[in-house]
Amino acid sequence: MPVSIVAAFWAVSILFVITPGVDWAYAIAAGMQGRVVVPAVAGLLFGHLTATLVVAAGVGALVASMPAMLTILTVIGAAYLLWIGINMLRHPANPSAASMASTPSWRRWAIKGACVSGLNPKVFLLFLALLPQFTDKTAAWSIPAQIMALGLIHIFSCGVVYLCVGFSAQTVLQTRPRAARLVSRISGAAMVLIAVLLIAEQVVR
Repeated sequence: MPVSIVAAFWAVSILFVITPGVDWAYAIAAGMQGRVVVPAVAGLLFGHLTATLVVAAGVGALVASMPAMLTILTVIGAAYLLWIGINMLRHPANPSAASMASTPSWRRWAIKGACVSGLNPKVFLLFLALLPQFTDKTAAWSIPAQIMALGLIHIFSCGVVYLCVGFSAQTVLQTRPRAARLVSRISGAAMVLIAVLLIAEQVVR
């Protein structure tokens, strides 16, 4: 693949990565809970990898051509985000020595992370719209291979940014319970808002 195409893709991709959204909210929530940043981010990246595989396999275009399937995917994803957001609003993070001493379930945070990004229809549609635009039919690599390569570049950028966000939240907010509760509520409200907008979009259609 030409270096110019890869560089152009990364420039566009990183803009999406550094824009706060659901993934940021989840990484921040993980940071406030203690030693679960790595599994939480790993789960988020697995969701992005799944979306990349779906697009590379050509399934993405098929699903995108089926409005009913997209509607179902959107509603399921929105409902999950709504559930997580409401729980964060009802039970905001409250860092304390006792809560930090307990070891949260790494598997649970990883699975939730995979669901947060994997069930987010905006991630799937972003990949479907973005990745194929930076492929080259005349390149030595096949189109699916190019899509996978670009997807991995995006996933690497996500990993670096999300880990920084999560560990920053862990460092800054664990010693500030009041600020942690406020940020937790803001993150939960962001998830609820995104979920409501996704559902409203389907209702309008």
